[in-house]
Amino acid sequence: ISDEGYVVTNNHVITGSDDADIEVGLFDGDTVRAEVVGRSPSYDLAVLKVDRDDLVPARLGDSSGVVVGDPVIAIGSPLGLESTVTSGIVSALDRPVTAGGQGETSFINALQTDAAINPGNSGGPLVDAAGRVIGVNSAIATLGMGPNPGNIGLGFAIPINQAARTAEQIIATGEAVYP
Repeated sequence: ISDEGYVVTNNHVITGSDDADIEVGLFDGDTVRAEVVGRSPSYDLAVLKVDRDDLVPARLGDSSGVVVGDPVIAIGSPLGLESTVTSGIVSALDRPVTAGGQGETSFINALQTDAAINPGNSGGPLVDAAGRVIGVNSAIATLGMGPNPGNIGLGFAIPINQAARTAEQIIATGEAVYP
């Protein structure tokens, strides 16, 4: 999110890991160690910092201008398949969703999309047709059958305005502010 090496992901992506052992895989194939700046289980967001000065930040959009029907692309590594993109539309706005991992739950007013989001997409960007990040992929709805739930056309992303505001608070103070 910045050329100073700050990276945003979901809190549930790094929950359960030793903060000293977190690595970030970069698009050029490099893997770098990351420091946890702070996390917000309530918003399911975490800010990491990597020691690289050659990173180009993603262009952030404005999630308040998103409307149902807007085309979107979900980017991530579903099931370990790196650099996967799927397309769809925004299906709903302000969808109340519970997300997170074991023992920690967040409640978000999400962007809903039918772009295929699967385990491994978490923390990746949801981008608009102009390539601007409008959300952070965070959760999926499943039928709950079997140990490996998959996409059924109901994916959810944390709106980027909320994610950016939370990231700024974490960078400034180490924690998020809650209403």
